[in-house]
Amino acid sequence: MFGLFKKDPIQKLEIEYANILEKAVEAQRNGNIELYSQLSFDAEKILNEIDRHNELKEASK
Repeated sequence: MFGLFKKDPIQKLEIEYANILEKAVEAQRNGNIELYSQLSFDAEKILNEIDRHNELKEASK
């Protein structure tokens, strides 16, 4: 019942992941490969965290 007002951390991470990927593509198009690499690395870390949350969610069922 009290979980009704609790935000889903996976949804928040997915939004953050999409935003970072969008910035990475923009950096690549502008020729800033160093920034693209850093943003891609950050996006990969977030994707791994999303996967970890999904695994924990499946294990708890």
